[in-house]
Amino acid sequence: MALSVSPDGSAAKKVKTTAACFMGLSHLLYLRDYVKGIFFALCEVAFIGCLPFTIGKLIGLITLGDPHPELPIKRRDNSIFMLIDGILILTVIVIFAIVYFLSVKSAEKGYAEYCRTKRFKSQKEQLDSTMGKSFSIFGLAPAFVMVMVFVVVPLIFSVCVAFTNYSDPAHIPPNNTVDWVGLQNFKELLTGHNNWSVGFARIAVWTLVWAVLSTATCYFGGLLLAVQLKEINVKIAPAFRFIFILPYAVPSVVSMLVWKNLLNGTFGIVNRTLMTLGLIHNPIPWLGDPTWAQFTCVIINLWAGAGYFMLLSMGTMTAISSDMYEAATIDGANKWQILGKITLPLVLYQTMPLIIMSFAHNVNNFGAIFFLTGGAPTVADSTTTMAGGTDILVTWIYKLTITLMKYNYASVIAVIIFIVLAPFAIFNFRNTRAYKEGEV
Repeated sequence: MALSVSPDGSAAKKVKTTAACFMGLSHLLYLRDYVKGIFFALCEVAFIGCLPFTIGKLIGLITLGDPHPELPIKRRDNSIFMLIDGILILTVIVIFAIVYFLSVKSAEKGYAEYCRTKRFKSQKEQLDSTMGKSFSIFGLAPAFVMVMVFVVVPLIFSVCVAFTNYSDPAHIPPNNTVDWVGLQNFKELLTGHNNWSVGFARIAVWTLVWAVLSTATCYFGGLLLAVQLKEINVKIAPAFRFIFILPYAVPSVVSMLVWKNLLNGTFGIVNRTLMTLGLIHNPIPWLGDPTWAQFTCVIINLWAGAGYFMLLSMGTMTAISSDMYEAATIDGANKWQILGKITLPLVLYQTMPLIIMSFAHNVNNFGAIFFLTGGAPTVADSTTTMAGGTDILVTWIYKLTITLMKYNYASVIAVIIFIVLAPFAIFNFRNTRAYKEGEV
């Protein structure tokens, strides 16, 4: 039987305390909202019933298992499975905590509604109100759970690996266990004064240079093409636009592999043609020398990406009023002054968020590097780290995981990339119209 509470607001603390002690208890004892009360109570009962299993998984997350060389491999502790299970359990605990918080807030709102109306709603009114208000919650709940399980959990797992010694040969489950090592991996990569730290520093600098150069060359190359095509007064201008967009339309894996063969130092058509024309006497090591290979990567990426920014710039320039150009021409401005004072500032203003995201994309532009050079050529530390002269961080991560099985170092690099790129993504999101107008 439900207990009575005064509608003057004096029982607010009691209702909240009871709701905090056990989910749904205030709904059942004081508010006569049996539908919500039973639902919340069942949630806590189910959670309490799973506590032994939950505690076991959390202990496994802390210890990551114990080595048992005397047991068959199939029966030994698998540290990676224990890590994943522990993170999933933590996710369930977070979801339960959210539901617990919602139950307390629901009790507070229910009592406030009772104080306002001076009466309890009938069970039919309670059910209709619950179904109406909870429709959006139940509709979004499956998507929320799937995002937590398939997006958040893998991300947390990747971050956690950075704080373990999960690597070949001594710490690969199920034959061996994995241990927590704290910041040791970060210290070895960032301040270790060994081949790994030297390789990381070299690749990090080249990744930054690559991202800046590839973004700048593609953008200003595309802008120059757009300006020229806008100014040209020939009927075949659309044909030129079609030709310039072709490199962007062709899948990068195809175009990069073609260029890899064309630029072959010994048999490539580019070198053979230049030698036939007498322009060079010895083959140019387009992909064989680290400096030449890096230069080649930037140029080929310009060829592949300028078409996209050309279309982007042309679309932006169509929004610029022709009156501005006419007024500038009447005032005596030449083409370069119009470009520098009108076209370029307005186009940059409109496309700056896309430039920022293009920079973030080029930091992780796996295909442009991997399919063109494969990270080659080798340098001094490549024997140990497998990091080539043109490898960027994301291609090095691929080699660390697929070939060397250094999952801990790969995870450290992934965490560092996230720390670097997250501010760009946040800045870009905060400058969207939807965010500023409160529509998200």
